[in-house]
Amino acid sequence: MVRNVAAEMADLDPEDFHLLSGVEHGMRFSEWVSREKLPEFSRLTQEEVDYRLDRMLDLEFLERKTIQYEGVQLTFAGYDALALHAFAERDTVEGFGSPLGVGKESDVYEVQSFRPMALKFHREGYTQFREVHRGRDYTSDKEHTSWQYTARKAAEREYDALETLYPDVNVPRPVDQNRHAIVMERIDGVELSRAELEPEQASGVLDLVLREMATAYDAGYVHADISEYNVFVSEDGVTLFDWPQATPSDHENARELLARDVGNIVGYFQQKYPSDVPDVDESAIADAVASGSFGSVTEF
Repeated sequence: MVRNVAAEMADLDPEDFHLLSGVEHGMRFSEWVSREKLPEFSRLTQEEVDYRLDRMLDLEFLERKTIQYEGVQLTFAGYDALALHAFAERDTVEGFGSPLGVGKESDVYEVQSFRPMALKFHREGYTQFREVHRGRDYTSDKEHTSWQYTARKAAEREYDALETLYPDVNVPRPVDQNRHAIVMERIDGVELSRAELEPEQASGVLDLVLREMATAYDAGYVHADISEYNVFVSEDGVTLFDWPQATPSDHENARELLARDVGNIVGYFQQKYPSDVPDVDESAIADAVASGSFGSVTEF
């Protein structure tokens, strides 16, 4: 988890954000931005750049490397600061709370808006950039692609999916998006992986998940990474979250991805609740989900 930078935001000046934005702009062209280019990119004087650069390096919002030239780049803390600054200027976020979840490719915090919300920072590409760059199709057309671009595109894709699916599908309500960050509804419930269902409840909960997947497919998306770790269970039903890899239903691989999702979620229930979810025809279930005719796993 990248450190929480919210407490340091009040001490930053507009010129600090000018410098961070200038480095962000320069990273569109090079992984390390030449110090000589910073006055041009940030529209600050050389003297102002020198002063602000030392501040940002001390705060670890930037890091420096000497190669053939002296270069700097944003850290994720600096990128977080830029996104939080944008949310604050829009009055989207008024206060910052405790962590809600830490994953391999994201950090989620509670934030205060007009009511408690969740703020998700995408981290794709920061520690395993080369693998992510090869594996994600939304970076494949970029000759130079930074982790910054990769994380931002993941956030944009997830936000677009949530806007399309909500409220017809039980997903978190999207509120705002900037750079690699999304503000969304905070969901109350228990992650399916940690839920202890009564055995006779299991097939009914599985039906709910598959019906949400069917509605999402009809609305235009397949989740493409569904598992027990991105489904919340509550008294009100189920909520499907974590959609950065969502794939349009008309994509050439959509049916294959849907079948994999069905296999993943059905397999989990079969393993944990074998008495209530016996062997079923997963291929037929996937066909029914895709066609919108799915009713219950008991039919298969």
